[in-house]
Amino acid sequence: MSNSEQIIEDGAEDLPAAILSLDAWHREHGGRMVEFAGYWMPVQYKGIIEEHLWTRKSAGLFDVSHMGQLEVSGEGAATALEALLPADIAGLKPGRIRYSLLLNGEGGILDDLMITNRGETYYLVVNGATKWDDIAHLREHLPDEVTLNHLDDHGLLALQGPEAAGVLARLGLEPAVAGAPAVDALTFMQAAPYLWQGRPLGVSRSGYTGEDGYEISVRAEDIEALADALCADGAVMPIGLGARDSLRLEAGLPLYGHDLTPETGPVEAGLTFAISKRRRAEGGFPGAEKILDELAHGPARKRIGLLVEGRLPAREGALVFAGDEQVGIVTSGGFSPSLERPIAMAYVASAHAADGTALEIEVRNRRLAATVAPMPFVPHKYHRQGV
Repeated sequence: MSNSEQIIEDGAEDLPAAILSLDAWHREHGGRMVEFAGYWMPVQYKGIIEEHLWTRKSAGLFDVSHMGQLEVSGEGAATALEALLPADIAGLKPGRIRYSLLLNGEGGILDDLMITNRGETYYLVVNGATKWDDIAHLREHLPDEVTLNHLDDHGLLALQGPEAAGVLARLGLEPAVAGAPAVDALTFMQAAPYLWQGRPLGVSRSGYTGEDGYEISVRAEDIEALADALCADGAVMPIGLGARDSLRLEAGLPLYGHDLTPETGPVEAGLTFAISKRRRAEGGFPGAEKILDELAHGPARKRIGLLVEGRLPAREGALVFAGDEQVGIVTSGGFSPSLERPIAMAYVASAHAADGTALEIEVRNRRLAATVAPMPFVPHKYHRQGV
């Protein structure tokens, strides 16, 4: 069973769940609703494979309003955030975005997040399943002079795919501040405020599919009108959780709660790019001693990609073997619609993590041949500055 199929299975239980602003909209558009991260959300509309391939060739619209949108402001906000994250927040320029990690005292990952310098505030997008714990952690550790604001009156849409820039350009967004670029002139990990028919939007050129695309923060009262306008463009199709999972898996992007947990560190997870150069030199972030030691000497295990032989996908929890020795465990797995074969992510002992290493995965009492492969499985297509 793939991670996408697991989402459907997990959602089959009759659990209490919150309602997103677009709930009725999803149902009207044929969304198959499941409980995920405490909310009712669409797992698919027309089918996971069709939606996946559409996003790769055109533009997919994802409702990711379950994620937490937070603002941190006040004197010393950058310094306060650097006490909790390994990123160079002080050096983050206005309008720029950085991927970072909320760490515990042992260097374990409490959450992965995106942080944007909005000028007078820092805007954080955190995972939906962990946002309440993140808010509590931040409120406990941020000093009194720093303010944390939960933007619970906003939704979040992601428009992903090669046609995304053209769709937003046709929508007629206007820069909300002098000097801001046209929306299709934004580059990867850049953000700016815009107006659409007088409605304020916070737009970033980012996403979690490996494709070029945008994330759009929008007031809850405006989100349905915006979703309608985007889907009125023939290049856009609404996309569910299932394809979002298969897209990020192909892109080699870890999913919190699966590939990342409080017991996982950034070095073994292959996220050393999230530890800024200055912070490596200065330390001062949670778990710095352990993390810096692993940077210097290497971790005991590593997150790897696996190409799996045959058609049977390996799911989370499947054991990985080198001969008779168990050397790791699968954390994400499923069928790749783009490659038309099963792929997986796993943590394995570092001695078995080199590209090209032959391993086996135990699935349904069978051993499936697998080969360690570089990630991403499908090349990223981000619109980078100067490229």
